[in-house]
Amino acid sequence: MSADKDLISVQQARDLVEAAHRAQAEIARFDQAKIDRICEAMAKGALRESPRVAALAVEETGYGIPEDKQEKNRFAAEDVWNYFKNLRTVGVVSETKDVVEIASPRGVVAGIIPSTNPTSTAIFKILIAIKSRNSIVMSPHPSAARCINEVAKVMRDAGAKEGLPAEAIGCMSTATIEGTEALMKHKQTAVILATGGIGLVRAAYSSGKPAFGVGPGNVPVLIERTADVPKAVQDILTGKCFDNGTICASEQAIVVDAPIEMAVREQFKVQGAHFLNPSEADQLAKIVATPQRSLNPLIVGKSVETIAKMSGITVPPGTRCLMVDVGGVGRDFPLSMEKLSPILAFYVEDGLERGAARCSEVLHYGGMGHTAGIHTRSREAAIRYGAEMPASPVCVNTPTTHGAIGFSTALPPSMTLGCGSWGGNVTSDNVSPLHLMDIKRVAFETRAVASKRPAVAAQPAAMPPSRPVSRVAAAQQAPGAVATPKVSREEIAAIVDRFLANRQPETSPLPAPPPPAETRQDYQRSAAANGESARPGTPPENGRKAADFVSEDDVRRAIQKGEKIYVGPKTIITPSARDIGEPAEVFAKA
Repeated sequence: MSADKDLISVQQARDLVEAAHRAQAEIARFDQAKIDRICEAMAKGALRESPRVAALAVEETGYGIPEDKQEKNRFAAEDVWNYFKNLRTVGVVSETKDVVEIASPRGVVAGIIPSTNPTSTAIFKILIAIKSRNSIVMSPHPSAARCINEVAKVMRDAGAKEGLPAEAIGCMSTATIEGTEALMKHKQTAVILATGGIGLVRAAYSSGKPAFGVGPGNVPVLIERTADVPKAVQDILTGKCFDNGTICASEQAIVVDAPIEMAVREQFKVQGAHFLNPSEADQLAKIVATPQRSLNPLIVGKSVETIAKMSGITVPPGTRCLMVDVGGVGRDFPLSMEKLSPILAFYVEDGLERGAARCSEVLHYGGMGHTAGIHTRSREAAIRYGAEMPASPVCVNTPTTHGAIGFSTALPPSMTLGCGSWGGNVTSDNVSPLHLMDIKRVAFETRAVASKRPAVAAQPAAMPPSRPVSRVAAAQQAPGAVATPKVSREEIAAIVDRFLANRQPETSPLPAPPPPAETRQDYQRSAAANGESARPGTPPENGRKAADFVSEDDVRRAIQKGEKIYVGPKTIITPSARDIGEPAEVFAKA
């Protein structure tokens, strides 16, 4: 049965990508106004349905809180769209005297959607893909396939009313590991947006395709001695408890500067957190981590009450978060990992330098590159801390959950956060429509290049023999010439007669019979694929002309049109053109 499911998933991936590829060729021709009308309609449709799909996500996955998931949906449909709605993604997007930038879509986007933030991530990825004139095929986490497919349907229907091809938004209903790999490796998949576990992100980067992958976060937050302690604790609990901690940017470990330890502990208790004793901490650790020291999925996104009951411990009514003093970081300290639930590890260090070192250690244990935070009244301390963190972003005096995604900071709003080279990612940016476009730059010369052989001015072209001019007429046309008597009609006629008498008769070759229609069409297709002007009726003898030079753009154009590029032994093919063209079987021998 599993093998059958894999076959179904693989075939589904292939069919969806091929359909999305055809749709993207149509989208690529849309102007900016049409693209924006489509995205506006999809954003409004997603916003209208956000409460319903949020409830569906909690019901299907068992993760999080419906009201918080609704807010995440609103953020993706409204805040993200309002931020990027005026971004130019068609034609010339920037122009100076020296450089003109022209946007080009990438093609089919493979969107890998997680179970922790399923509907909001789907809304986000669909919007940024279509805004940049791409199509998208999503592979949903199996435990969230129904709610993700529902988001795809809502946005597909809304976009179709404004002219979006329905196949531009695809979503697998049967998603297995094999099917997801087939989606990522398909020859017509142009780029991958992968959000999920570290294994899935690594698979995306090893697929051979450009990929933006976002792995786990293990977010440390330093409360530095100058911090506004009540606000710092309030922000931390706001971020940690939002949607029961399912956002990867949520706080996971708190590192407190030693002089303010007691004040911080007291504020956590006042604001609803509960510190466990060592025995209770051991009981909690046993249900948070599996025997293999990985996170137990059964506690992800669950409430404090549910987790306490699973652990066999008792907590006061109304407890918002479980706090645990942890003696170190690593496999021997299970609660030092990313927990994706309302649980916080608690550390005490003396001074900014030692506090930053502990935070860096937490990041190295499963959250490299993702997010870090600091609460301080010192701008200098914040910058010194940020310089030490192997993470982007570093959020200051705000919940990291909200700050990292651009909700409470000036960062670009995004549900896909790049972890940079620290996390094995290609970017440390918040991913946006800008990452799903290729930018062509038309660059004009700004500084002349010296040459050992300077250009020689061309000689004036000789007067064509068919228009003889008498010495008298030439003298009349010369600048500054003295007026002379006009030439009579008779003299002109005599000159023309002498010229025609001396001309040799020209023989016209007989016209060649036209080639068969099929040969003409082959030749025209070949010429068009090679960027030439196809002239009906004048193909080479074999009907196929080998291109002299083939670039990446030539290959992409041929793929979009379903044509072949004819090549010969002397054809020069760029490496990027060959990488794209050979898997797509674009090349044919002339």
